[in-house]
Amino acid sequence: MAIREIVKHPNEVLETPCKTVTEFDRELADLLDDMHETMIEADGVGIAAPQVGVSLRVAIVDFQEGQEPIEMINPELALFEGKETDIEGCLSFPGIFGEVERHGRIKIKAQERDGSWYELEAEGYEARAILHEMDHLDGVLFTSKIEKYVSQEELDELIRQQEEEDVL
Repeated sequence: MAIREIVKHPNEVLETPCKTVTEFDRELADLLDDMHETMIEADGVGIAAPQVGVSLRVAIVDFQEGQEPIEMINPELALFEGKETDIEGCLSFPGIFGEVERHGRIKIKAQERDGSWYELEAEGYEARAILHEMDHLDGVLFTSKIEKYVSQEELDELIRQQEEEDVL
């Protein structure tokens, strides 16, 4: 496994729809392993292949310690419900945060690293992270969906308030 360089905006690979994965081989497994290690090193919760310069429909979401990461190859949105607005950031846009509206509950169909298909239902923050990474695979950047930009100071204050509420 290796840590890869994260592609920063502006870069054409971030705005180009990715190719469908057809080869489920060691090269794909290495890409997934490298992406996961890169995401962890960058303190992210998700990463898509174009963010490491590879134009393939591959993404990972991993935000719960102790659980296996969600590897999504050729993901498709099968069901979506509701709308929720929350703050997002992106490894390819360091220091930029904003309020983005996304579906609150989703169901996806995707492939594992061996090519087998699976379905996954998610809601809330997990659904948001999955949809953010799936957008990357279509060349859609979260900045095109921001309704209101949030400064680092505002984000820090919101996190502090949330931590206080969690203690109570």
